[in-house]
Amino acid sequence: MGSTDFVSVGYVVAAIVAVIVIAVFLSFFPIMLWISALASGVRVGIFTLVGMRLRRVTPSRIVNPMIKATKAGLGLSINQLESHYLAGGNVDRVVNALIAAQRANIELEFTRAAAIDLAGRDVLLAVQMSVNPKVIETPIVAAVAKDGIEVKVKARVTVRANIERLVGGAGEETIIARVGEGIVTTVGSSRSHKDVLENPDMISRTVLGKGLDAGTAFEILSIDIADVDVGKNIGANLQTEQAEADKRIAQAKAEERRAMAVAQEQEMKARVVEMRARVVESESQVPLAMAEALRSGKIGVMDYMNLKNVEADTQMRSSIAKPEGPASDIKPND
Repeated sequence: MGSTDFVSVGYVVAAIVAVIVIAVFLSFFPIMLWISALASGVRVGIFTLVGMRLRRVTPSRIVNPMIKATKAGLGLSINQLESHYLAGGNVDRVVNALIAAQRANIELEFTRAAAIDLAGRDVLLAVQMSVNPKVIETPIVAAVAKDGIEVKVKARVTVRANIERLVGGAGEETIIARVGEGIVTTVGSSRSHKDVLENPDMISRTVLGKGLDAGTAFEILSIDIADVDVGKNIGANLQTEQAEADKRIAQAKAEERRAMAVAQEQEMKARVVEMRARVVESESQVPLAMAEALRSGKIGVMDYMNLKNVEADTQMRSSIAKPEGPASDIKPND
């Protein structure tokens, strides 16, 4: 290999080293970004950009929003934007929100905008909603009037973002829940569902008068009833169910009384059987008692014969009074 080849290889190696050095230099010294900032009137030192690199801050995420803020005349500083970036905020969105608020003559400071952004809310969307109100459509709310008829209502709520209450204020879900509660209260206090169908605007007036936007991040501008429909006859259904329940209760009580009657009947039959058994037992002891009386001399033989005659006479009279057999079925005309 000749000296010319060694010189060529040296040039190539030097060029590669130079490219690497320039890349490393530009990674720590963003010259083009610094030049763009100076050309836009943003005074930021090159070592400030290097310090951002060391603090693991992307310089473009700070300088580009700073250029927009400077052009809009917001008067922000690099330290403000960098501190918000280090806190986890979206610097570009905050600057865009400040510019939009300035154009719409809405008073909004950087500290409040940064707090709104760090709270997890879209500060730019909030400013846009302050200028252009948003319409929130509630789901179908079912309520029952005093006459027992169900009324289904759907409402559209026009709200505007309240910048002062965005931090700590309730969201859209609270607005929807409160409006639904107001609809149920208004319909429930109506004497008839016909009143609601004839004057649906009374729902809007009643709900608006309750101040439902208190403690929320929005200001309610209007509540419009989009749809009103008649549902089920809840009162009639409740009466039917109550009647069915009363019927089942009456049937249960009747079954209980029947079971008690059957039990009492069985008890009486058992008592009759027991009494018959005792009578049979007592009758079985009569001959023994008679024999004992004859043996002891308490009665004589003639007394015993007279007793037998009385028993025979009694049996004859009973057979004559209650005839049995086919002869009893013969009618007088036969």
